[in-house]
Amino acid sequence: MPNESRMTLHSLDPRAPWVISTHDLGRRPGSMRRMTPTLPATENLGVDMIGVPKDAEVELDMRLEAVMEGVLVTGTARAPLSGECARCLEPLTSEIEVEFQELFFYSAEDAAEDDSLLVGDLLDLEPVFRDAAVLALPLSPVCREDCPGLCTECGVRLAEAGPDHRHEKIDARWAVLQGLEPHINDDQEG
Repeated sequence: MPNESRMTLHSLDPRAPWVISTHDLGRRPGSMRRMTPTLPATENLGVDMIGVPKDAEVELDMRLEAVMEGVLVTGTARAPLSGECARCLEPLTSEIEVEFQELFFYSAEDAAEDDSLLVGDLLDLEPVFRDAAVLALPLSPVCREDCPGLCTECGVRLAEAGPDHRHEKIDARWAVLQGLEPHINDDQEG
């Protein structure tokens, strides 16, 4: 069965923000171009608790280099993150910086099934960024390293509750006797 990324490569829109033209490189090994575009983030760039918001600005700093087999793209991407703390569930914002490198092959004959291909002179950088960003995201993001989380009894944020926040815990074996205590005191007084 053909790889889904290969199927989508056959219909690249040259006006799409993440589609990059390599026409000026030609197929001359050693020719190179640097780019620093800012592109909008697409959907589904995250894990359960954190991700890059849709349409957020992703700053790229990359180098496109023609090699014998295709075009080698190397760079870094910086993007804002938005989500919630895994301990206290408060909203949090952060930033991610990831490095990426991908070889886009000129022809399917030179590439393995999962390799990226050029379509004419066009390449789609979005899957490369998505893979790098999602793999770098924390599975359990925290608002700060020492976040104490939520109280397991009442759900209040422990950072706001203070150090004296406690709940009286009664051993279930003695809970029945708690109701008898006032009667025992009444009998002793009389």
